[in-house]
Amino acid sequence: SSSLTEAEEFVKRLRRQTDLCNMVKTVRALLKNNSTVTVLRSGLHAIFNEKSLDVTKDLFQEKFRNPKKRQKNIQLKCLKNFISSLTTSTDIRDLLSCLSSDLQTFVIKPSKSKEAFKEQASDFMLKWNLLLSNVGKILTINRTDSFG
Repeated sequence: SSSLTEAEEFVKRLRRQTDLCNMVKTVRALLKNNSTVTVLRSGLHAIFNEKSLDVTKDLFQEKFRNPKKRQKNIQLKCLKNFISSLTTSTDIRDLLSCLSSDLQTFVIKPSKSKEAFKEQASDFMLKWNLLLSNVGKILTINRTDSFG
């Protein structure tokens, strides 16, 4: 039974690794296309300038009524940092390093214990996925040119 569980975990990790490799190949190809990156950056900047993500910001704050516990919208900070480092000359490793640095700063270092880390990490991932889903939806509806 434990061998089966370990094998299942190994298969899950292998699938994730394969998915990440395929995603990296796609992103590398896109980063080499100057017009695609320019259009994507302008679409992402437009989302922030138009305040299209205000609904998402409100959802992040809804859970935290106590000012001491208010989330600082670290997902938005991470996304803005990611966008600012997104250029045609950027290597995928640089983008991943940017995200890794932000995770270190905003999620890993502030954690005082293993339980606190698990809670912060899961909270970050939930909100990060929500944010990226909303960004994708807004780009799809309002900025179809941002998909090249």
